[in-house]
Amino acid sequence: MSTKDFIEKDYYKVLGVPKDATEAEIKKAYRKLAREFHPDANKGNAKAEERFKEISEANDVLGDPKKRKEYDEARALFGNGGFRPGPGAGGSFNFDLGDLFGGGGTTTQGGGFGGGLGDVFGGLFNRGGTAGTRTQPRRGQDIESEVTLSFTEAIEGATVPLRMSSQAPCKACSGTGDKNGTPRVCPTCVGTGQVARGSGGGFSLTDPCPDCKGRGLIAEHPCMECKGSGRAKSSRTMQVRIPAGVTDGQRIRLRGKGAPGERGGPAGDLYVVVHVGEHPVFGRKGDNLTVTVPVTFAEAALGGEVRVPTLGGPPVTLKLPPGTPNGRTMRARGKGAVRKDGTRGDLLVTVEVRVPKDVSGKARDALEAYREATAGEDPRAELFEAAKGD
Repeated sequence: MSTKDFIEKDYYKVLGVPKDATEAEIKKAYRKLAREFHPDANKGNAKAEERFKEISEANDVLGDPKKRKEYDEARALFGNGGFRPGPGAGGSFNFDLGDLFGGGGTTTQGGGFGGGLGDVFGGLFNRGGTAGTRTQPRRGQDIESEVTLSFTEAIEGATVPLRMSSQAPCKACSGTGDKNGTPRVCPTCVGTGQVARGSGGGFSLTDPCPDCKGRGLIAEHPCMECKGSGRAKSSRTMQVRIPAGVTDGQRIRLRGKGAPGERGGPAGDLYVVVHVGEHPVFGRKGDNLTVTVPVTFAEAALGGEVRVPTLGGPPVTLKLPPGTPNGRTMRARGKGAVRKDGTRGDLLVTVEVRVPKDVSGKARDALEAYREATAGEDPRAELFEAAKGD
């Protein structure tokens, strides 16, 4: 969102509320519009998606008391999008918005104009305040790492060591960039770390200073370790707790565990991508675990009790009803993966009827007798009937 957008957009109109609306009225209007134009409720509707973005942007400003105050002050100053000319020869008012945002006073034909809008817009656009102030604290970089867990560790959770490399304050120069520890203020940006550039229409935007790379300081005697940047590569090992129930490919965010910040700024975040190995017996389907259990023909035909292994726990016994077909799935409740709320999914047990390769002796005699007893039954009769079609 640019400064021009911030001044010209009427966020009250976007949400359909008056300028004196209460926080509760703004919240109520936002929720109603967000439900109506949410992308999930308007799949493939580009206009609804754009409208949802406008609503979210408006709520981001008006829903925050501090941002709302800054927004109202800016709108009032610019006359709802147009700065009104002050007194002067011919009614003209010569000024540079870069001076307004930078904080420096500009002399006009009609008199003096001091002060700036750096404090008004600084909070919203993260732009520096008045010239001569020190460079703002800088947040550390986000770091992404990977970890491989066994199937059991992913289900139960695990604490694993992670070795990470990131940029941190150089130990040789204590983060100053100067081997003597005495850098000087950058003369180009006067220590702000930013320089102004014109963008047309009288607006002035800021960029990181090209001479000091946004640090606000220049090393007279650059440190040999960090080449004057004040930052050096650092490696560290930390113990990371991976929560129970993670899935293969899941990305976990650990706030404040990334690279250290600069000048008192907060650390970045650590993102851990989890890879999960396979298990020789168990599989996974969402919050449920799966297992295939072999049974004999007699167990499937006559029924019985079958012991089933569980992951990390004692076996469970399931009752097999008579006439259980091959491939039937039964459920052992509470023996699956851990859910986010701490409860567990189920263990899905699939029956696999095993046919013996070699049959001899009494077993063969019994099967021959069974075949004679069921000779009149044709299990393929319905198949051939259905194959005839209409």
